[in-house]
Amino acid sequence: MIEKIKLILKSVREYKKYAIITPIFMVGEAAMECAMPFIMGMFVDEIKILSGPESFFHTETGIPVFYLALILLGMAIISLLCGIWGGKFASIASVGLASNLRSDLYKKLASFSFENIDKFSASSLVTRMTTDINNVQNAFQMMIRIVIRAPLMLIFSAVMTFVGGGLMGFIFVALVPIVAFGLFLIIRHAMKVFTRVFKKYDALNESVQENVTGIRVVKAYVREDFEKDKFSSASDNISKEFILGEKIVALNNPLMNTAIHLSNILIIGLGTWIIASTAHFDGKDWVGGQLSLGQMSALITYGIQILMSLMMISMIMVMLALSIESMKRIGEVLQEEPTIKNPENPIMEVKSGSVDFNHVNFKYKSEAEKYALSDIDFHIKSGQFIGVLGSTGSGKTSVVNLISRLYDVTEGEVLVDGHNVKEYDLKTLRDNVSVVLQKNVLFSGTIESNLKWGNEHATEEEMMKACKIAQALEIVKAKEEGLKSKVEQGGSNLSGGQKQRLCIARAILKNPKIMILDDSTSAVDTKTDRLIRKGLKEDLPEMTKIVIAQRISSIEDADQIIVMDNGMINAIGTHEELLKSNEIYREVYQTQNRVGGDK
Repeated sequence: MIEKIKLILKSVREYKKYAIITPIFMVGEAAMECAMPFIMGMFVDEIKILSGPESFFHTETGIPVFYLALILLGMAIISLLCGIWGGKFASIASVGLASNLRSDLYKKLASFSFENIDKFSASSLVTRMTTDINNVQNAFQMMIRIVIRAPLMLIFSAVMTFVGGGLMGFIFVALVPIVAFGLFLIIRHAMKVFTRVFKKYDALNESVQENVTGIRVVKAYVREDFEKDKFSSASDNISKEFILGEKIVALNNPLMNTAIHLSNILIIGLGTWIIASTAHFDGKDWVGGQLSLGQMSALITYGIQILMSLMMISMIMVMLALSIESMKRIGEVLQEEPTIKNPENPIMEVKSGSVDFNHVNFKYKSEAEKYALSDIDFHIKSGQFIGVLGSTGSGKTSVVNLISRLYDVTEGEVLVDGHNVKEYDLKTLRDNVSVVLQKNVLFSGTIESNLKWGNEHATEEEMMKACKIAQALEIVKAKEEGLKSKVEQGGSNLSGGQKQRLCIARAILKNPKIMILDDSTSAVDTKTDRLIRKGLKEDLPEMTKIVIAQRISSIEDADQIIVMDNGMINAIGTHEELLKSNEIYREVYQTQNRVGGDK
């Protein structure tokens, strides 16, 4: 846990000076607030009320009350300014920490491989980026302000009770342990409750995420009421936990009020008895008492300060309980090391698009009992068109993910241009292995801004050419603003087929040595599919093309077709060869072409 805290505190960086200055002002504020009751007690003892036009208030020393009032006013102003500046610098430091921490967390996430990301759910990562960082921000602000101020107030006030009240200070020596024990029990139970809340936050965020991303499905199946109830249930669970936690924390107030009133009763009762039993009247005034009125009023103020400091410390502990769990969750992400890293002396160039799988075994988690891929062995020459066919879950996507190192092999090796993919610079490799994934993602902006994800320096002519090859030119021309046409978040204002074609155009703009189309023409008609393949073959003949498809018509003209089954290669061959020799391929072909099964 200490290592996680150290990682988080590294994000303070340029705001460190504010974090250091804040406690200095807190010391000044605490010192002034603790000195003021002592001075006020002396002030009360020396004031004499006189009748006469020359003065309303004088001290026995003859110093005008006005001067003493100025001293107290000056101390109050110093305390106020220290509080204001301390609060300002604490806010700057805590907000700066939160800002840097979000940036560091996001950069860390961006460096993760798919394997790393699989360890954390999307909803959990959202909670860590928002709620958890807010908790750390609030706790940090408290730490550099209240954690300094409250203990100092407690110590200063306790010392001053003995300086100004003598043995009366033992009243607080007796009360403080009792109050501290009560606060400990409150904190202990509150911490357990607040720790449970975070897992329920993840469930709430997951519900929101699913509803937003799947809103069309929800409406299509008329499941709004069901999803509302699901969200309400998750929200109610969090509310109940927070209400329970707040109820426990709320016990602070009656406990502190009881302690304050009890201390006041004891001070006033014992103080009055001491004054009455030890003072004597000298003809003008009562003198010689072991305790004065001013000292007694100072003791009451110090008692309140001591007990309030204890309450502030208890609140700090509750906040720390929340933040410790948050720091733990944030630290888990910051401590996570990317499983895929650049080698020390990476290869910075891919000359050709040849691909070799040499007896590759792969599983998504090291502790998994079964391999997702077993003994994958095939070889692709540069410029070839390779088709990959197989049922759902057969391992098609797993195979192509290994080429661009979205995952690393467990055993065996994957070669691109004769070199192990682990030897390449990641950016170089992924720039030369362009992948159009199953889930087509477009970002809010314009068609142009989305296409430039493939090449940020692409000219209009290059973009139009890529659109022509991908059969997306008609999409651009059909819109009044052409390439400047707006794209809504997730491409919601485009059809599935339009998104697929624009994603293919985006991949073409990278001018890769290898292009992988992972079932990325499933939403287009067979004619458009054929034209896309024709364009890729004629305009980009040197580029290696690997197409994963469910339709045999999409890959029947491939140089080689790999048939996958249950994570293994079932057969490799051309369309004609597989029709004759492979039962899986023949069955799929007959089903799609409505050929009788008896032939």
